[in-house]
Amino acid sequence: MFADTPSFSSFAVDDLDAARRFYGETLGVNVSDGPMGVLGLDLAGGTTMVYPKPDFTPATYTVLNFRVEDIEAAVDGLRERGVEFERYDDSFEQDDRGIARAAGPAIAWFKDPAGNILSVLRD
Repeated sequence: MFADTPSFSSFAVDDLDAARRFYGETLGVNVSDGPMGVLGLDLAGGTTMVYPKPDFTPATYTVLNFRVEDIEAAVDGLRERGVEFERYDDSFEQDDRGIARAAGPAIAWFKDPAGNILSVLRD
């Protein structure tokens, strides 16, 4: 029924100005003002909407993944911009950069200013 229907994803934050700075300046994403006071993250796969939520609680799962060809370079570049990578239990077998390689594609997780979990993963 919806196979050919345009769609988009969205997630909440507690501070839209902090989100605008982080996604636009730190991550280098094209950020636009969307309808009803939301932000549009203009990504290669489409637009993701970011909206303010007063009683916000960060997601406990990954809300946005960035596919990269060189995960080491992406992690190093983000670290240079002040991004800290998450460390999880030993089951992920993360290296000193925080990159997990044991199951699936190489992946490293970090958080936006609202505490939402994001990742970079090798394409």
